[in-house]
Amino acid sequence: MSNSSLPPNVVVAPDVKLGRGVRLSPFVNLYGCSIGEETTIGAFVEIQRGARIGRRCKISSHSFVCDGVEIEDEVFVGHGVVFINDRYPRATNPDGSLKSAGDWAMERTVVRRRAAIGSGAVIMCGVEIGEGALVGAGALVTRNVAPGALVAGNASRHYAGVAPRD
Repeated sequence: MSNSSLPPNVVVAPDVKLGRGVRLSPFVNLYGCSIGEETTIGAFVEIQRGARIGRRCKISSHSFVCDGVEIEDEVFVGHGVVFINDRYPRATNPDGSLKSAGDWAMERTVVRRRAAIGSGAVIMCGVEIGEGALVGAGALVTRNVAPGALVAGNASRHYAGVAPRD
């Protein structure tokens, strides 16, 4: 895909690898990633450096795919899905200095072939979503999902008296 054939307001960095027949919607931001053949990327999607999207996937609008995420072939990602790659995010180090690339540990996430992730799901880092699994809309995925499994719901809980970890 040449820059002249891009939809309006699409940013594709020179280091992006686009497969044959990739379809990009307006307001897509891609840098340092690879997108497999015949994949469709919806509007307002950002895919970061180091992310890999397989062939014949559909990444719906307003989704965020960060570094460390691998999405295999034929995966559906619903609207507004967010992947996370930092288990303990902080803007600064304990001494108050701004965090840099070397001050955090990225955790990888893998979504296996033909899995589907419903709209509004949040996928915590360090998990694997198995082949053909279905993640329900709005789910918070904090653990591995077995192949072919259906998971749904929100695992968020408040733990009184537990201090944040630096």
